Amino acid sequence: MPQVSLESAAATEQLRRIEAGVSDLTPLYRVLAGTLEAETEANFAAQGRPGWKPLSEATKAARLKRNRGSSVLMILQDRGILAASVSSAYGADFAQVGAGGAAKDYAAIQQFGGTIERPPYSVKTRLRTDRQGNLLRQGDQGTAKNRAVFAKDSHKQVRETWHEVPGFSVTIAARPYLPFAGSAEAPVLQPEAERSVLAAVTAYVDQLIG
Repeated sequence: MPQVSLESAAATEQLRRIEAGVSDLTPLYRVLAGTLEAETEANFAAQGRPGWKPLSEATKAARLKRNRGSSVLMILQDRGILAASVSSAYGADFAQVGAGGAAKDYAAIQQFGGTIERPPYSVKTRLRTDRQGNLLRQGDQGTAKNRAVFAKDSHKQVRETWHEVPGFSVTIAARPYLPFAGSAEAPVLQPEAERSVLAAVTAYVDQLIG
C-alpha cells in the first residue's frame, strides 16, 4: 500500500508550543501564584468567605478607643500588618502564598486558630517622686489626684516596685485569610479559590492548543 506523508507547518508549530508549554510549567505557576494572592486579598475585603467570627466586644471597645471613635472595624485589619505581609512565590513545579515579615509571629494562629498560654511573669513599675520621695500626681483636680506619673529611664527620682502577673491563656478563633481551610497538614482550597485556579489552568491549556 502506498504511504502518503503530509506536513503542516501550523500543526507542527502548535505541537511544538504544547510540548514547550507542558515541559516548563513556570508560566502557569506564575499565574496560579497571582491567583492565590488575589483570592487572599478578596478574603480580607470580604472579612472571610464564609464570614469570620466577629470581634469580641472588648476588642471592639479597645479598637474604638485607640482609633479615637472611628466606627470602621475591619477584622484582622487593625494596623494592616497582616494583610501587607502576604506574598506569593512560584517556580517550575509550585505556586504558594503565605504571610511572613512583621506578622510571622501570629500569622499562623490567625489562620488556624489556637490557644496562647502565657506563663506567670514579673513586671517592674517605675513611678516619679519628688525630692522627699513622695509620689508625683498627674494633677490636683478630680481623679488626676490619685494617678501617679510613670517614670522614664532618664528620671532619677523614682520609686520602683515589682508586681507578679499570674499566668493566663488567650483563645484565638480560626479566621482563614489564606485561600484554604482545614489544618496545615490537610489544607483544602476554598470554593472561590478552587474555581479561580481551575479557570486559570483551563485558560492556560486553551492558550497552548490555540
